[in-house]
Amino acid sequence: MNGYLNGQWLFASHFFKHPGLLGSLIPSSRHLIERLLRPVDWSRARRIVEYGPGVGTITKRLLAQMAPDARLLALELNPDFVNYLRREVKDPRLEVVRMSAADLGQALQERDWGAVDYAISGIPFSTMPSTIRDHVLRQTREHLHPGGEFLVYQFSDRVRPHLERTFDAVERGFVLRNFLPAHCYRCTLAA
Repeated sequence: MNGYLNGQWLFASHFFKHPGLLGSLIPSSRHLIERLLRPVDWSRARRIVEYGPGVGTITKRLLAQMAPDARLLALELNPDFVNYLRREVKDPRLEVVRMSAADLGQALQERDWGAVDYAISGIPFSTMPSTIRDHVLRQTREHLHPGGEFLVYQFSDRVRPHLERTFDAVERGFVLRNFLPAHCYRCTLAA
């Protein structure tokens, strides 16, 4: 089985095992990825973190657009996804770490990054405990560079009040051409 089909199978099998952790049976569509990443200013995107990359559907698009000196840190809890990404995505700009998004501060400190230009997330905030969700959102805010952005997609709009409480500005878009249709949020801090 080729890498793409193997990734699709791995993703779907984990959805059936842990639907609350993935939120969808299949990875994000190209329409969702294009809408989610539309705000990225690639000329200044040097440090990017991705929460819950799964089988790397968004990861691969990020790497395709990133500058040669940019770096991408992917935080993933599922060991099968971590192993898959390490095996299938060969790019020296990518580091895949088995770690929770709640541990962003520790992950950045270990790499001496300080802060990130963009944080990208598709982890299902509506199904996680509120204390963890709020901690992830605070960690993200605290570790964004001035002018940095948190780009999020969700299958429910329930996370919006939490985003609005944490970030200074939140823009929302909606993508119908995805299974399931998804909300995209662009979260920023005041200048």
